[in-house]
Amino acid sequence: MTSLVVQTSFLGDMVLTTALIAELATRGPVDVVATPASAPMLANNPHVRRVIVYDKRRSARGILGFRRMAGEMRACGADAVYLAQGSVRSAALAFATGAAIRVGFATSAGRALYTRAIPYRKDLHHAARLWQLAGADGDPTPDRIRPRLYPGAAERAAVDALLAGAPDDGRPLVALAPGSVWATKRWPYYPQLARELAAVARLVVVGSADDRPLAEQIAAAAGPATVDATGALSLLASAELIGRCRVLVTNDSAPQHLASAMGTATLAVFGPTVPAFGFGPLAPLSLILEHGGLDCRPCDKHGPPACPLGHWKCMRDLPAGDAAVRVRHLLSVPTQPT
Repeated sequence: MTSLVVQTSFLGDMVLTTALIAELATRGPVDVVATPASAPMLANNPHVRRVIVYDKRRSARGILGFRRMAGEMRACGADAVYLAQGSVRSAALAFATGAAIRVGFATSAGRALYTRAIPYRKDLHHAARLWQLAGADGDPTPDRIRPRLYPGAAERAAVDALLAGAPDDGRPLVALAPGSVWATKRWPYYPQLARELAAVARLVVVGSADDRPLAEQIAAAAGPATVDATGALSLLASAELIGRCRVLVTNDSAPQHLASAMGTATLAVFGPTVPAFGFGPLAPLSLILEHGGLDCRPCDKHGPPACPLGHWKCMRDLPAGDAAVRVRHLLSVPTQPT
């Protein structure tokens, strides 16, 4: 059976969809519809036959763009389409392929065009929810739902070049990911944490070019030996770099899911959101730093631009010392094969 997976949501969602893709690949070829940003993350993935780039702002825009996309998707000859993203437009594109089977969540806006609507289980991790679209037998065990990414030679070479100026002196490598698209998700104490960890770890800052000012603050606090990888690597190369680290400290954002895919121990900082939404770390070893005593949490599905109550205690009351204790604990645990 040939499957077509449609995932045009955020970067982290694509990473979490790789478990669904791997499950479907046990039945036959799998093609994937992805955004221009997330498509490169599927490079080298042995479970993906073809990636179709869905650029809704350019080539897929309007009626002509819809027809073009529908034609590309129809050419896959899919027997079944799995809608990991549930908009009406995505459902209409799936319908236009002529696939006899169209599967998505019962809560999705486009569910009227599905042939099979799967309950959206709020009690499950989102990777497990996505995996259940495949209708596989058995339970969504950690091994079955853990995402996977496959950096190649180009990504390894890029990371080698980045780290060439920071030779291994025996201290473990710890990655810090201070950025987030959502302002209230950005824990403000990364520089203080970096200062506390500088004596026991080599530090590298990961993120986009927009996160460079945050990396500069971290380097100012921890010293010039801090490696700034912001804006320097592709997403897949960033996954390779995170995979070489003993620990990643991250907000509730995409680097957390990269670490899950690479098996890197993770300290995830949650403020306005909560792990119960289904987007917590799936790395074999992980810890959560969050404020358990606030009635206002969670306040938003993603993270509002500013705290609705003005105090932002969900992040401001999480001191760097508490994070440092957790990082040292993660560093003390022997590494396990992934």
